[in-house]
Amino acid sequence: MNKLSPLLVALVSFSFAACNSSSSAPRCGAGLTLSLSSTTALVAQGGASPGVVSYSIGPFCSNLSINVDDVPNAITVQASKPIQTGGLATGTLTVTASPATPAGDYTVQVSVTTSGGAASEPLLIVIAPEVKVGSSVDNTLGINGQLLQFMSTSFQPAEWDYQFFLNHQISEPAQLNALGPQHIRIQGVSEAIPWKANSNPQQPTDWDFTMLDDIVQPVLASADHSPEFQIAVTPAFFSLPSPLTANDPNLQLFVSYSQNLVRYYNKGGFTWGGTNLKSASPYPITWWGIFNEYNINGLTPADYVILYNAVVPAMLAVDPTIKISALELSDFDSGDGDPRNNLPTFVASAASGGVNAQVNVASTHFYSSCNQSDTDQQIFSTIPSFVGDVQYFRQEFALRPDLGNVAVWVTENNVNADYANSNGNSTCNPNQKFILDLRGTSAFFAAWRPYVFSQLAKAGNQALYHWDYDADAQFSEVDYNTANKYLSYWVDATLGQMFPVTSTTNPEFLSLTSTDIDSVESLATKNPDGSYVVMITNRAVNSPGDNNGPGAPRTVIVDVSALGNYTSVVQTTLNSKTDASAGPSPVGLTPAPQLSVTLPGYGTTLLQIQP
Repeated sequence: MNKLSPLLVALVSFSFAACNSSSSAPRCGAGLTLSLSSTTALVAQGGASPGVVSYSIGPFCSNLSINVDDVPNAITVQASKPIQTGGLATGTLTVTASPATPAGDYTVQVSVTTSGGAASEPLLIVIAPEVKVGSSVDNTLGINGQLLQFMSTSFQPAEWDYQFFLNHQISEPAQLNALGPQHIRIQGVSEAIPWKANSNPQQPTDWDFTMLDDIVQPVLASADHSPEFQIAVTPAFFSLPSPLTANDPNLQLFVSYSQNLVRYYNKGGFTWGGTNLKSASPYPITWWGIFNEYNINGLTPADYVILYNAVVPAMLAVDPTIKISALELSDFDSGDGDPRNNLPTFVASAASGGVNAQVNVASTHFYSSCNQSDTDQQIFSTIPSFVGDVQYFRQEFALRPDLGNVAVWVTENNVNADYANSNGNSTCNPNQKFILDLRGTSAFFAAWRPYVFSQLAKAGNQALYHWDYDADAQFSEVDYNTANKYLSYWVDATLGQMFPVTSTTNPEFLSLTSTDIDSVESLATKNPDGSYVVMITNRAVNSPGDNNGPGAPRTVIVDVSALGNYTSVVQTTLNSKTDASAGPSPVGLTPAPQLSVTLPGYGTTLLQIQP
């Protein structure tokens, strides 16, 4: 509940007597009553639409005073002169707000007094942001007015999670398919790296794809059958030095490793130690990512360009149809994580040492925190920097005509990147005990991820990947141990369904204005079939120190009158009340030019409008 100060006490005071002589109207004592036609006054932020509540005082008598106490100074309450209706005194309370009145809920006390009696009732004043949806396409958003951002998820095959599909064959991959991810990301690490040794002479046991394929094969058989395989690190028996040179023997080993991965999944396999090693799936892997977060893993920007320029042409020589994701930056906007310290080297002209190999996608990673103690407000405040970085990626790649059409993908995204080290302490903050950050799966996520989705899509980002699918209550969409879905699963599934992005048709951004961009995120699109989607996200923090708090309530007035008459509207809400097992329950609303939606705390509601 919001409070503005200073508070004005008894802002409204209206005294009146009977219209005729005082002897004809009794002086009231005990038994005085006050009734309000509604316990809530809904007021449009900005003053365009006041809130009106009727009052009734009984019995009608002389020397009554109406008072409204605890009214914030940015709100005005006016009482009309009462009229006598039978034995009652009736009138209205009109509530207005200035454009500067913060959105939120404010409780005032309406009271009536006489010389011998008193009565009072609370009145909740709801200052509701106004979102006005236009009918025209906003070509300043996205890519020429189009929303091109698809939703996806990730797997990290390793000894700690490779058995996920083996352990949950009843529910998986059916739940993964229902999520609807595109180009699922696979990042094999640790013991799931298939190249184990480089024996001389070669031995079949040098390679073992078993652990890796326990994840890769089910993923290839799922969703769009087109994952992105990130060649994240080198096999354990060698590493890449810095500074790196083009003729470094370990770089040549990495080139050979990458080529054999392409052969294994795309070209019928390769022979090693007299044995043919090949994927069991009929589906090839088209998308390939080159190295993971080089900028925090020992390589310089110049090293990475040398690596990329060596690996990519060698992979394309094996399969010229593949597509490549470059960079995969760890992005924390400072030091080595700042893209401004990495992209200029990569996009420099080839003659100046920049990239000279094929680039289809430029990828980066966004996490809002690496410290569980960060407040909700701190977490939300990171999103503008995400937007700035996507804009910077697009700006830098546009400097080279041959790179101007490179898409930007966010291939890792979650609230908190921290995890436990071998001592059970925080990896990012070693002096602290690691604590799961439950905001990755709580109602907070139902505000945070849609806010990220909306802002990045508007900035022209074209893919948003959850990190990761099968883990714990901090990171995942589905619990690794039980395969039970978290709220995060439904948030991501709903975003993908409501904003369908395909290779041929995509939603268009509609023009939109909002009186509150500080605590409410709004997004409106038109789908190729002529339907509309309006998303309202409540990210209002209840208290500055909240950490996984409940959020503050928000009611929003959505003006869709510019869309003309329509036949139906369906509301889907994601918040603390959403059943994590069954998902959200859509409800039909009565079509009207203005729709009022209420979120009692963190969360998102989506309106599907059929013309």
